[in-house]
Amino acid sequence: MNNRSPLYYRLFFSLGLSVFLLSNTQASTRTTALNTAKSFAENTAKSFDPSMNMTDIVPSEKEMKSQEKDQDIHFSADEIENNQESSTITAKGHVEIIRDNLTLFADKVTYNQEKDIVTANGDVVLVEKDGNVIFSDEVVLTDKMTQGEMQNIKVIMKDKTRIAAKSFRRGKKDKKIMSNVIYTPCDVCKNEDPLWQIKAKKIEHNAETQDIHYQNAYLEIKGVPVLYTPFLSHPDPTVKRRSGFLFPKLSTNSYLGAAIQPRYFWSISDQENILFNPILTSDKGVVAGAEYKKYFYRGDLSASGSYLRDPDNKDERGNLFLKGRYEVNNFWVADTDINYASDSAYLKDLSLPKKDDAWLTSRASLLGFDNRNYAAIDAYYYTLLSYDLRDADKPTVVPLFNYENYSDPNKYGAYTKTTLNMASVTWDEGGSSQRATMINSWNLPYTSPYGEKYKLAASVKSDLFYVDDYSFDKDSPFTGAVGRIFPQLGLEWRLPFVRATEDSRQILEPVIVGVAAPNGDNKINKIPNQDSQDVDLDDTNILDLDRYAGYDRNDDGSRISYGINWSAYGNQYGRTSAFLAQSYKFNKNESFTEAEGQNGDFTDYVGRIYASPNEYFDMNYRFKLDKENYELTYNELSSSFGPEILRAYIGYIYFKANDSEATSLDYGRERKELYTSLSARLTKDWSFSIYNRQDLTQNGGSLEHGGTLTYEDECSRFQFIMRKDNSNDPNYEGDFELSFAFYLKTLGGSATK
Repeated sequence: MNNRSPLYYRLFFSLGLSVFLLSNTQASTRTTALNTAKSFAENTAKSFDPSMNMTDIVPSEKEMKSQEKDQDIHFSADEIENNQESSTITAKGHVEIIRDNLTLFADKVTYNQEKDIVTANGDVVLVEKDGNVIFSDEVVLTDKMTQGEMQNIKVIMKDKTRIAAKSFRRGKKDKKIMSNVIYTPCDVCKNEDPLWQIKAKKIEHNAETQDIHYQNAYLEIKGVPVLYTPFLSHPDPTVKRRSGFLFPKLSTNSYLGAAIQPRYFWSISDQENILFNPILTSDKGVVAGAEYKKYFYRGDLSASGSYLRDPDNKDERGNLFLKGRYEVNNFWVADTDINYASDSAYLKDLSLPKKDDAWLTSRASLLGFDNRNYAAIDAYYYTLLSYDLRDADKPTVVPLFNYENYSDPNKYGAYTKTTLNMASVTWDEGGSSQRATMINSWNLPYTSPYGEKYKLAASVKSDLFYVDDYSFDKDSPFTGAVGRIFPQLGLEWRLPFVRATEDSRQILEPVIVGVAAPNGDNKINKIPNQDSQDVDLDDTNILDLDRYAGYDRNDDGSRISYGINWSAYGNQYGRTSAFLAQSYKFNKNESFTEAEGQNGDFTDYVGRIYASPNEYFDMNYRFKLDKENYELTYNELSSSFGPEILRAYIGYIYFKANDSEATSLDYGRERKELYTSLSARLTKDWSFSIYNRQDLTQNGGSLEHGGTLTYEDECSRFQFIMRKDNSNDPNYEGDFELSFAFYLKTLGGSATK
């Protein structure tokens, strides 16, 4: 017997919605009991009376709460049929069933109460709690919708990968078994094969172990089989990390020959893992290698290294990179960065990280932060890599202590700053020094009612050195203690002028900085210069009170620096700025410009021009002009231009030869380099880039050049990389490198270093 009426459907839907809202309010699962719905439908159909009120039909809140313990289904549809003879309930039109972690949508659903079988027909869609969506024409579910079978299914998984299968069976513990399966993470177009796909006779997805297993599987690229395996297994998309083999890296260079790098990832725990990545080479045998990472509650530790015994000369070569950080408490943080290479050419020969660095810096630090206080205790050690620095004397700095404190501003805005710095430096070729420095400064910023910006700063720097075997003059080395006191007074003035229009804003700001300080207080015959050797007057420091980078040299002498800043900003986009400055020194022999090789009262002009009118052009140009003949003594240009489809980059740097800096290391030689690169997007998926670094000085040439060809779409990435490094180091053998990288989404891949 079929009992149906329009009001019956509306009452049934209202009950389902009421129970759903009630359960949602009580933070329980979105469910309405199918048994409750069936009972309510039967009673309503038999005893419906138009004079009855809603309160007479809908169960009381007490009854609903008592039934809620057994409710595990939310059920809604446009039309319901209840057949008591066959003990079935049939729902038609926009059917939705939610049970535990599974949601079912269909045009028609039949529920057999006695056998607990749910049969869904017509545009069936199942949505699982993890985001996987299953499409089919017919679905049969049993055992409270936890098991079932279906034919001709299509699946879109959480990570947008796709599966199509002839048959599908869902068993106990959410185990899914499919036959005649096609799997791909690529976008699929009608009548076109995806870039790659896996076809298998059988696939089993074990949700409990989070594994996907394939039997008799083929890997196809554009419909062409390229690889067969009787068994294949990989984690499902819910797995973030797991032990197992990764795709190897393939490469070749002049030193190693042809090389393959197999990789095994060992997930020791969720916070700890090891990657074993030896390199098997045709010319140098086996290069041992590994990476280790561990995460603590308050910090982390990572280490990577490699080892090679060269079969040709029996040299033992290797490297170690180690980083660690640990938060001791809310104020102190321990930090370390250890970098070691056995020789200057090892990193280049194996194309390892930091291969282009001039030196490796190893550091251990203890840092403290507390309100306006900062403290750091450091230790430094240097490993030289550059062939040009082969004769340099390497320092070891243990310890280096620095402390800074800023006071709270008073009612006038004035504040004080205290700096303490201590360092102990030992050189490989002999000699050492210990230094203690204290700088006390008072600062007062002020903005006048007319918009003028002032900053007054007064400081006293006190140094105490103990020097052992220091030779400023080779005939008279010095050993002993020496101290000095250096006061300094500075005043900065700025006055920004602003002009605004509907389309842009312009700011013109003249700047004047006056500095008063005594002359010749560096005692260079007794105090070595160990942290202030990088002397260069440019747009970044010309207006500073102290233009030295370190503490060993005082920026003595009085001077006035003046310059002008101009910038323009578009309301929608674009920015352009320019800066030009010069200094006048009252003492021609002030230490900073004398070390830089400048004579006379006026320094050279320094400036900067920046322009980025739109997204297709960006330029930054820095320069220095000789004060007498306006000849460029230094200029640096970096500019990129063009749309993404074809974009170019130019970098140029020029240093005029400086005889005052000429040493055995040839620091003062002329330098002129040009770096150019071009990148192009050929199609949506294909792109390439090429670059060249050129030495433009006499007898120069290409220092390095190379290129990259890349294919990348939604499911894969392939990359060819070629590089040639023309190093002047005679010990460097790996001047040519060719590597290949590939990545298949969900299966993994191999990326270049």
